[in-house]
Amino acid sequence: MICLLVVLGGRAGAVEDPLAGWRGGANVHPLTPHTDRHVIHAYFNACPESPDGRYVLYYTSSTAEGEEGELRVLERATGQERVIAQGIHAEDAHRAACQQWCNSGRTVAYHDCRDGRWFVVAIDLASGKETVLAEDHQIGFGSPSQAWMPIYGCHWKPGPYRDLELVNVVTGEKRTVVTAAKVAEQYASFMQTKLGGTDISVFFPVMSPDGKKVFFKPNLPTNRDDYRGMDSSKRDGKIIVDVESGRLVRLVNSWGHPSWTPDSRGILEKGNGILNVETGVEAPRFAPSCFSDHPSLSDDGTLFVTDADVSKRPYGKPGLWAIGVGPTKGDDYAVIYLFDNAHGATSWRHNHPHPHFSADGQRIYFNVNQGKWTQLFVAEKE
Repeated sequence: MICLLVVLGGRAGAVEDPLAGWRGGANVHPLTPHTDRHVIHAYFNACPESPDGRYVLYYTSSTAEGEEGELRVLERATGQERVIAQGIHAEDAHRAACQQWCNSGRTVAYHDCRDGRWFVVAIDLASGKETVLAEDHQIGFGSPSQAWMPIYGCHWKPGPYRDLELVNVVTGEKRTVVTAAKVAEQYASFMQTKLGGTDISVFFPVMSPDGKKVFFKPNLPTNRDDYRGMDSSKRDGKIIVDVESGRLVRLVNSWGHPSWTPDSRGILEKGNGILNVETGVEAPRFAPSCFSDHPSLSDDGTLFVTDADVSKRPYGKPGLWAIGVGPTKGDDYAVIYLFDNAHGATSWRHNHPHPHFSADGQRIYFNVNQGKWTQLFVAEKE
Protein backbone atom coordinates (compact mmCIF):
# COMPACT_ATOMS: atom_id res chain seq x y z
CA MET A 1 0.00 0.00 0.00
CA ILE A 2 1.27 3.48 -0.85
CA CYS A 3 0.72 6.11 1.85
CA LEU A 4 1.43 9.82 1.65
CA LEU A 5 1.81 12.14 4.63
CA VAL A 6 -0.45 15.15 4.23
CA VAL A 7 -1.94 17.84 6.44
CA LEU A 8 -5.71 17.66 6.85
CA GLY A 9 -7.33 20.35 8.97
CA GLY A 10 -4.03 21.03 10.71
CA ARG A 11 -3.35 17.35 11.44
CA ALA A 12 -1.05 14.88 9.79
CA GLY A 13 -2.99 12.13 8.09
CA ALA A 14 -2.49 9.23 5.68
CA VAL A 15 -4.03 9.17 2.22
CA GLU A 16 -4.50 5.61 1.06
CA ASP A 17 -3.67 4.46 -2.41
CA PRO A 18 -7.09 4.46 -4.16
CA LEU A 19 -6.04 1.26 -5.94
CA ALA A 20 -5.20 -0.59 -2.75
CA GLY A 21 -6.80 -4.01 -2.97
CA TRP A 22 -6.85 -3.88 -6.77
CA ARG A 23 -3.23 -3.24 -7.62
CA GLY A 24 -1.64 -6.67 -7.94
CA GLY A 25 -3.92 -8.22 -5.36
CA ALA A 26 -7.41 -8.79 -6.74
CA ASN A 27 -8.80 -12.33 -6.60
CA VAL A 28 -10.06 -13.04 -10.14
CA HIS A 29 -12.06 -16.20 -10.89
CA PRO A 30 -15.17 -17.53 -12.69
CA LEU A 31 -18.34 -16.78 -10.76
CA THR A 32 -19.83 -20.24 -11.30
CA PRO A 33 -18.28 -23.71 -11.72
CA HIS A 34 -20.20 -24.40 -14.95
CA THR A 35 -18.07 -26.02 -17.68
CA ASP A 36 -20.90 -27.03 -20.02
CA ARG A 37 -22.52 -23.70 -20.87
CA HIS A 38 -22.04 -20.00 -21.46
CA VAL A 39 -22.58 -17.74 -18.44
CA ILE A 40 -23.07 -14.12 -19.56
CA HIS A 41 -23.88 -10.82 -17.90
CA ALA A 42 -25.68 -8.34 -20.09
CA TYR A 43 -23.76 -5.07 -20.48
CA PHE A 44 -21.51 -2.45 -18.95
CA ASN A 45 -24.56 -0.25 -18.30
CA ALA A 46 -26.00 -2.77 -15.82
CA CYS A 47 -24.50 -4.55 -12.82
CA PRO A 48 -25.31 -8.27 -12.61
CA GLU A 49 -25.17 -8.10 -8.81
CA SER A 50 -28.34 -7.01 -7.04
CA PRO A 51 -28.25 -3.60 -5.33
CA ASP A 52 -28.11 -5.22 -1.87
CA GLY A 53 -25.27 -7.52 -2.93
CA ARG A 54 -27.18 -10.69 -2.17
CA TYR A 55 -27.66 -12.12 -5.66
CA VAL A 56 -26.03 -12.23 -9.09
CA LEU A 57 -28.18 -12.38 -12.24
CA TYR A 58 -26.94 -13.92 -15.48
CA TYR A 59 -27.96 -15.60 -18.73
CA THR A 60 -26.82 -19.15 -19.52
CA SER A 61 -26.86 -21.12 -22.75
CA SER A 62 -25.66 -24.59 -23.71
CA THR A 63 -25.76 -23.89 -27.46
CA ALA A 64 -22.56 -22.96 -29.30
CA GLU A 65 -23.87 -19.59 -30.51
CA GLY A 66 -25.36 -18.72 -27.13
CA GLU A 67 -28.61 -17.33 -28.53
CA GLU A 68 -30.99 -19.71 -26.75
CA GLY A 69 -30.94 -20.07 -23.00
CA GLU A 70 -32.29 -19.14 -19.60
CA LEU A 71 -31.89 -16.69 -16.74
CA ARG A 72 -30.44 -17.74 -13.43
CA VAL A 73 -29.92 -16.06 -10.07
CA LEU A 74 -27.07 -17.04 -7.75
CA GLU A 75 -27.19 -16.35 -4.01
CA ARG A 76 -23.68 -15.15 -3.21
CA ALA A 77 -23.59 -16.31 0.41
CA THR A 78 -24.60 -19.92 -0.28
CA GLY A 79 -23.73 -20.46 -3.95
CA GLN A 80 -27.29 -21.69 -4.47
CA GLU A 81 -28.50 -21.11 -8.02
CA ARG A 82 -32.04 -21.08 -9.35
CA VAL A 83 -33.53 -20.76 -12.82
CA ILE A 84 -36.05 -17.91 -13.08
CA ALA A 85 -36.79 -17.98 -16.85
CA GLN A 86 -36.36 -20.63 -19.55
CA GLY A 87 -36.62 -20.98 -23.32
CA ILE A 88 -35.26 -17.49 -24.02
CA HIS A 89 -34.30 -16.50 -27.57
CA ALA A 90 -31.77 -13.68 -27.47
CA GLU A 91 -30.86 -11.32 -30.30
CA ASP A 92 -27.19 -12.25 -29.86
CA ALA A 93 -24.67 -13.27 -27.21
CA HIS A 94 -23.35 -9.71 -27.03
CA ARG A 95 -26.05 -8.39 -24.67
CA ALA A 96 -27.85 -11.71 -24.13
CA ALA A 97 -31.44 -11.01 -22.95
CA CYS A 98 -30.57 -7.50 -21.67
CA GLN A 99 -31.44 -8.95 -18.24
CA GLN A 100 -31.22 -6.45 -15.41
CA TRP A 101 -32.29 -5.57 -11.89
CA CYS A 102 -34.97 -2.95 -11.32
CA ASN A 103 -37.49 -1.85 -8.68
CA SER A 104 -34.73 -1.76 -6.02
CA GLY A 105 -33.74 -5.34 -6.77
CA ARG A 106 -37.19 -6.82 -6.27
CA THR A 107 -37.75 -7.36 -10.00
CA VAL A 108 -35.78 -8.69 -12.97
CA ALA A 109 -36.60 -7.38 -16.45
CA TYR A 110 -35.49 -8.72 -19.84
CA HIS A 111 -36.62 -9.23 -23.43
CA ASP A 112 -37.29 -12.43 -25.34
CA CYS A 113 -38.20 -13.43 -28.92
CA ARG A 114 -41.21 -15.72 -28.87
CA ASP A 115 -42.43 -17.17 -32.18
CA GLY A 116 -40.84 -14.32 -34.10
CA ARG A 117 -42.17 -11.52 -31.87
CA TRP A 118 -40.28 -9.63 -29.18
CA PHE A 119 -41.63 -9.27 -25.66
CA VAL A 120 -40.49 -7.26 -22.64
CA VAL A 121 -40.94 -9.34 -19.50
CA ALA A 122 -40.70 -8.78 -15.74
CA ILE A 123 -40.18 -11.41 -13.04
CA ASP A 124 -41.01 -10.77 -9.40
CA LEU A 125 -38.05 -12.32 -7.61
CA ALA A 126 -39.92 -13.26 -4.43
CA SER A 127 -42.83 -15.06 -6.08
CA GLY A 128 -41.29 -16.01 -9.42
CA LYS A 129 -44.34 -14.57 -11.18
CA GLU A 130 -43.76 -13.53 -14.80
CA THR A 131 -45.55 -10.56 -16.37
CA VAL A 132 -45.43 -9.59 -20.04
CA LEU A 133 -45.04 -5.81 -20.06
CA ALA A 134 -44.94 -5.04 -23.79
CA GLU A 135 -45.32 -6.83 -27.11
CA ASP A 136 -43.23 -6.08 -30.24
CA HIS A 137 -40.73 -4.15 -28.10
CA GLN A 138 -37.23 -4.59 -26.74
CA ILE A 139 -35.86 -3.28 -23.48
CA GLY A 140 -33.18 -0.66 -22.94
CA PHE A 141 -31.30 -0.31 -19.67
CA GLY A 142 -32.96 1.26 -16.67
CA SER A 143 -31.84 2.17 -13.17
CA PRO A 144 -31.80 -0.66 -10.58
CA SER A 145 -33.57 1.68 -8.12
CA GLN A 146 -36.44 2.51 -10.47
CA ALA A 147 -39.66 0.67 -11.36
CA TRP A 148 -39.91 2.50 -14.71
CA MET A 149 -37.92 0.95 -17.55
CA PRO A 150 -37.17 2.31 -21.06
CA ILE A 151 -38.52 0.27 -23.97
CA TYR A 152 -38.53 0.74 -27.75
CA GLY A 153 -39.70 -0.85 -30.99
CA CYS A 154 -37.36 -3.33 -32.67
CA HIS A 155 -34.67 -1.20 -34.34
CA TRP A 156 -34.67 -3.10 -37.65
CA LYS A 157 -38.48 -3.05 -38.03
CA PRO A 158 -40.21 -0.96 -35.34
CA GLY A 159 -43.60 -0.72 -37.03
CA PRO A 160 -45.71 1.81 -35.09
CA TYR A 161 -43.41 1.73 -32.05
CA ARG A 162 -40.89 4.42 -32.91
CA ASP A 163 -41.01 6.58 -29.78
CA LEU A 164 -39.19 6.55 -26.46
CA GLU A 165 -41.49 4.79 -24.02
CA LEU A 166 -41.32 3.81 -20.36
CA VAL A 167 -43.11 0.90 -18.71
CA ASN A 168 -43.66 0.33 -15.02
CA VAL A 169 -42.53 -3.19 -14.09
CA VAL A 170 -45.00 -3.36 -11.17
CA THR A 171 -48.19 -1.89 -12.63
CA GLY A 172 -47.59 -2.37 -16.36
CA GLU A 173 -48.46 1.28 -17.01
CA LYS A 174 -46.82 2.79 -20.11
CA ARG A 175 -46.01 6.37 -21.03
CA THR A 176 -44.39 8.06 -24.01
CA VAL A 177 -41.53 10.37 -23.06
CA VAL A 178 -40.80 11.84 -26.50
CA THR A 179 -41.87 10.98 -30.03
CA ALA A 180 -39.49 10.07 -32.82
CA ALA A 181 -41.23 12.69 -34.94
CA LYS A 182 -40.24 15.43 -32.48
CA VAL A 183 -36.65 14.19 -32.46
CA ALA A 184 -36.54 14.11 -36.26
CA GLU A 185 -37.98 17.60 -36.52
CA GLN A 186 -35.58 19.18 -34.04
CA TYR A 187 -32.49 17.45 -35.43
CA ALA A 188 -33.51 17.04 -39.08
CA SER A 189 -30.15 18.15 -40.51
CA PHE A 190 -28.25 15.59 -38.43
CA MET A 191 -30.66 12.80 -39.37
CA GLN A 192 -30.32 13.53 -43.07
CA THR A 193 -26.56 13.91 -43.00
CA LYS A 194 -25.65 11.10 -40.60
CA LEU A 195 -28.41 8.56 -41.17
CA GLY A 196 -29.72 9.45 -44.62
CA GLY A 197 -33.33 10.14 -43.63
CA THR A 198 -35.73 11.42 -40.99
CA ASP A 199 -38.13 8.47 -40.74
CA ILE A 200 -36.34 7.39 -37.58
CA SER A 201 -37.03 5.42 -34.44
CA VAL A 202 -35.57 5.38 -30.94
CA PHE A 203 -32.90 2.75 -30.32
CA PHE A 204 -31.15 1.50 -27.17
CA PRO A 205 -32.33 3.94 -24.46
CA VAL A 206 -30.35 4.04 -21.19
CA MET A 207 -31.86 5.67 -18.08
CA SER A 208 -29.86 7.76 -15.59
CA PRO A 209 -29.46 6.38 -12.03
CA ASP A 210 -32.01 8.89 -10.65
CA GLY A 211 -34.53 8.01 -13.36
CA LYS A 212 -34.79 11.62 -14.57
CA LYS A 213 -32.99 11.44 -17.91
CA VAL A 214 -32.49 8.99 -20.76
CA PHE A 215 -29.99 8.94 -23.58
CA PHE A 216 -30.65 6.95 -26.73
CA LYS A 217 -29.34 6.37 -30.23
CA PRO A 218 -31.40 7.68 -33.20
CA ASN A 219 -31.99 4.92 -35.69
CA LEU A 220 -33.05 4.56 -39.34
CA PRO A 221 -34.69 1.13 -39.78
CA THR A 222 -34.26 -1.04 -42.87
CA ASN A 223 -37.72 -2.55 -42.22
CA ARG A 224 -36.47 -5.97 -43.22
CA ASP A 225 -37.34 -9.05 -41.18
CA ASP A 226 -33.84 -10.26 -40.32
CA TYR A 227 -32.24 -8.56 -37.32
CA ARG A 228 -28.92 -10.38 -37.58
CA GLY A 229 -26.13 -8.22 -38.90
CA MET A 230 -24.83 -4.76 -38.10
CA ASP A 231 -26.55 -3.37 -41.22
CA SER A 232 -30.09 -4.26 -40.05
CA SER A 233 -30.53 -0.55 -39.30
CA LYS A 234 -28.43 2.60 -39.46
CA ARG A 235 -27.83 4.33 -36.15
CA ASP A 236 -25.44 6.85 -34.68
CA GLY A 237 -25.32 9.88 -32.43
CA LYS A 238 -26.69 10.26 -28.96
CA ILE A 239 -29.75 12.21 -27.83
CA ILE A 240 -30.41 13.12 -24.21
CA VAL A 241 -33.98 13.73 -23.03
CA ASP A 242 -35.54 14.89 -19.77
CA VAL A 243 -38.00 12.22 -18.65
CA GLU A 244 -40.51 14.43 -16.82
CA SER A 245 -40.85 17.18 -19.43
CA GLY A 246 -39.86 15.36 -22.62
CA ARG A 247 -37.39 18.17 -23.32
CA LEU A 248 -34.65 17.27 -25.75
CA VAL A 249 -31.60 18.32 -23.75
CA ARG A 250 -29.01 17.95 -26.49
CA LEU A 251 -27.67 16.00 -29.43
CA VAL A 252 -24.17 14.51 -29.41
CA ASN A 253 -22.82 13.68 -32.86
CA SER A 254 -21.37 10.27 -32.03
CA TRP A 255 -22.49 7.30 -29.94
CA GLY A 256 -19.24 5.85 -28.54
CA HIS A 257 -19.79 3.56 -25.57
CA PRO A 258 -21.61 5.83 -23.09
CA SER A 259 -22.58 5.20 -19.48
CA TRP A 260 -24.08 7.50 -16.85
CA THR A 261 -22.14 9.00 -13.99
CA PRO A 262 -23.57 8.09 -10.55
CA ASP A 263 -24.87 11.64 -9.97
CA SER A 264 -26.85 11.49 -13.25
CA ARG A 265 -25.28 14.78 -14.39
CA GLY A 266 -22.77 13.39 -16.84
CA ILE A 267 -22.11 10.71 -19.42
CA LEU A 268 -18.83 8.83 -19.32
CA GLU A 269 -17.50 8.26 -22.81
CA LYS A 270 -15.05 5.83 -24.37
CA GLY A 271 -11.64 7.39 -23.72
CA ASN A 272 -12.52 8.36 -20.11
CA GLY A 273 -14.07 11.75 -20.68
CA ILE A 274 -17.25 12.93 -18.93
CA LEU A 275 -19.77 15.05 -20.81
CA ASN A 276 -21.90 17.44 -18.76
CA VAL A 277 -25.36 16.76 -20.17
CA GLU A 278 -26.74 20.26 -19.49
CA THR A 279 -23.78 22.36 -20.68
CA GLY A 280 -22.39 20.03 -23.32
CA VAL A 281 -18.89 20.61 -21.96
CA GLU A 282 -16.56 17.63 -21.62
CA ALA A 283 -14.29 17.63 -18.58
CA PRO A 284 -10.58 16.90 -19.05
CA ARG A 285 -10.05 13.19 -19.56
CA PHE A 286 -8.83 11.19 -16.59
CA ALA A 287 -6.32 8.35 -16.92
CA PRO A 288 -5.57 9.36 -20.53
CA SER A 289 -2.87 6.73 -20.84
CA CYS A 290 -5.27 3.91 -19.95
CA PHE A 291 -6.93 1.84 -22.64
CA SER A 292 -10.70 2.41 -22.78
CA ASP A 293 -13.54 0.76 -24.67
CA HIS A 294 -16.50 0.12 -22.30
CA PRO A 295 -15.90 2.39 -19.27
CA SER A 296 -18.15 2.77 -16.22
CA LEU A 297 -17.80 4.27 -12.74
CA SER A 298 -18.13 2.93 -9.21
CA ASP A 299 -21.28 4.06 -7.40
CA ASP A 300 -19.30 6.60 -5.36
CA GLY A 301 -17.72 8.01 -8.53
CA THR A 302 -14.14 7.62 -7.32
CA LEU A 303 -13.04 4.72 -9.54
CA PHE A 304 -13.48 3.66 -13.13
CA VAL A 305 -13.31 0.23 -14.72
CA THR A 306 -12.92 -0.42 -18.42
CA ASP A 307 -11.97 -3.07 -20.96
CA ALA A 308 -10.24 -2.96 -24.34
CA ASP A 309 -8.51 -5.00 -26.98
CA VAL A 310 -4.88 -4.19 -26.17
CA SER A 311 -3.00 -6.28 -28.74
CA LYS A 312 -0.90 -4.60 -31.41
CA ARG A 313 -1.95 -6.62 -34.45
CA PRO A 314 -3.78 -6.32 -37.78
CA TYR A 315 -7.29 -4.91 -37.36
CA GLY A 316 -9.93 -7.58 -36.84
CA LYS A 317 -7.52 -10.35 -35.86
CA PRO A 318 -7.86 -12.12 -32.50
CA GLY A 319 -5.88 -10.69 -29.64
CA LEU A 320 -5.65 -10.02 -25.93
CA TRP A 321 -8.10 -7.95 -23.92
CA ALA A 322 -7.51 -6.34 -20.55
CA ILE A 323 -9.59 -5.15 -17.61
CA GLY A 324 -8.28 -1.94 -16.07
CA VAL A 325 -9.33 -0.08 -12.93
CA GLY A 326 -8.20 3.30 -11.65
CA PRO A 327 -9.14 6.51 -9.84
CA THR A 328 -11.04 9.25 -11.65
CA LYS A 329 -8.33 11.75 -10.71
CA GLY A 330 -4.85 11.65 -12.21
CA ASP A 331 -3.41 9.16 -14.66
CA ASP A 332 -3.03 6.02 -12.59
CA TYR A 333 -4.55 2.62 -13.31
CA ALA A 334 -3.93 -1.08 -12.77
CA VAL A 335 -4.54 -4.05 -15.04
CA ILE A 336 -6.37 -6.69 -13.02
CA TYR A 337 -6.78 -9.31 -15.76
CA LEU A 338 -5.32 -9.97 -19.22
CA PHE A 339 -6.85 -12.67 -21.40
CA ASP A 340 -7.57 -14.03 -24.86
CA ASN A 341 -11.13 -12.92 -25.68
CA ALA A 342 -11.39 -14.34 -29.20
CA HIS A 343 -13.43 -17.46 -28.41
CA GLY A 344 -16.59 -18.14 -26.40
CA ALA A 345 -20.08 -17.95 -27.89
CA THR A 346 -20.15 -18.17 -31.70
CA SER A 347 -23.06 -15.72 -32.04
CA TRP A 348 -23.07 -13.44 -35.09
CA ARG A 349 -22.24 -10.59 -32.70
CA HIS A 350 -19.28 -11.38 -30.50
CA ASN A 351 -19.49 -11.03 -26.74
CA HIS A 352 -17.31 -8.44 -25.00
CA PRO A 353 -16.17 -8.23 -21.34
CA HIS A 354 -18.39 -5.23 -20.40
CA PRO A 355 -17.02 -4.76 -16.84
CA HIS A 356 -19.09 -3.26 -14.03
CA PHE A 357 -18.58 -2.59 -10.30
CA SER A 358 -20.83 -4.02 -7.61
CA ALA A 359 -22.82 -1.38 -5.72
CA ASP A 360 -20.38 -1.43 -2.78
CA GLY A 361 -17.33 -1.16 -5.07
CA GLN A 362 -15.73 -4.34 -3.73
CA ARG A 363 -16.21 -6.51 -6.82
CA ILE A 364 -15.98 -6.15 -10.59
CA TYR A 365 -17.90 -8.44 -12.94
CA PHE A 366 -16.94 -9.06 -16.58
CA ASN A 367 -17.33 -11.66 -19.36
CA VAL A 368 -14.37 -13.72 -20.59
CA ASN A 369 -14.24 -15.54 -23.94
CA GLN A 370 -10.95 -17.38 -23.63
CA GLY A 371 -12.33 -20.91 -24.05
CA LYS A 372 -15.21 -22.75 -25.68
CA TRP A 373 -17.69 -21.25 -23.23
CA THR A 374 -18.13 -17.57 -22.43
CA GLN A 375 -17.80 -17.23 -18.66
CA LEU A 376 -18.78 -14.54 -16.17
CA PHE A 377 -15.77 -13.68 -14.02
CA VAL A 378 -15.63 -11.70 -10.79
CA ALA A 379 -12.62 -9.77 -9.49
CA GLU A 380 -12.79 -9.37 -5.72
CA LYS A 381 -10.91 -6.62 -3.98
CA GLU A 382 -8.51 -7.86 -1.33
